[in-house]
Amino acid sequence: MKKLYLFVLLLGTTLSLHAQVKAEAGDNKLTKEEIRDGWQLLFDGQTTTGWRSAKAQTFPKGGWEVANGILRVLPGDGQESANGGDIVTTRNYRNFILKVDFMITPGANSGIKYFVNTDLNQGAGSAIGCEFQILDDDLHPDAKLGVKGNRKLGALYDLIPVSNDKPFNKDEFNTAVVIVQGNHVEHWLNGTKLLEYERNNQMWNALVAYSKYKNWPNFGNFIDAPILLQDHGHEVFYKNIKIKELP
Repeated sequence: MKKLYLFVLLLGTTLSLHAQVKAEAGDNKLTKEEIRDGWQLLFDGQTTTGWRSAKAQTFPKGGWEVANGILRVLPGDGQESANGGDIVTTRNYRNFILKVDFMITPGANSGIKYFVNTDLNQGAGSAIGCEFQILDDDLHPDAKLGVKGNRKLGALYDLIPVSNDKPFNKDEFNTAVVIVQGNHVEHWLNGTKLLEYERNNQMWNALVAYSKYKNWPNFGNFIDAPILLQDHGHEVFYKNIKIKELP
């Protein structure tokens, strides 16, 4: 845990230089420093290698597109996981720093999920897991639901809210970061920490009990799980999806 906190002290500075680093490496590539530091690409910019449907062992035949170095959620009718469906990594992760560049379109809804159990909710709807909410707070109605902003961009969806004063530009790519070290979790956006929490304890379980996830067993308490990108029937763009596994 000490190593994590030391890393976090430097993370704001690191992410503030993120645009410069990407310019040196190019999209969907790793710099020499990132390679040396143990980062791995989860999206190569050209294929769907390393990803599959959340409800099948193959990648969805529709609903997603890889073009010009971008993993694109194709526009649909706005229904949850009803176009191509959610996609997940083909392997699980335990302790990690996940970085994802994303850009929304007007009124869009999507999400980055972790601690996902793909065996749950095999019917209609999205796979179940903790979610870094991706949303147009101004135009999507979900931003006004939930409690005190816990369904807005960057929130731990339906569980922990975020401030309205957050660094975000809906006309550009933004960088979401999720840090997981044991039971400690943090959400960052464009170099600013939005929230942090501890799971696998009484307070966490009580929080879940008052959320939409109350009926899902052991929600958010898994040891390891895949990473998920959500299809919510809106056009959203992803690139530079990178992960660094932590001890």
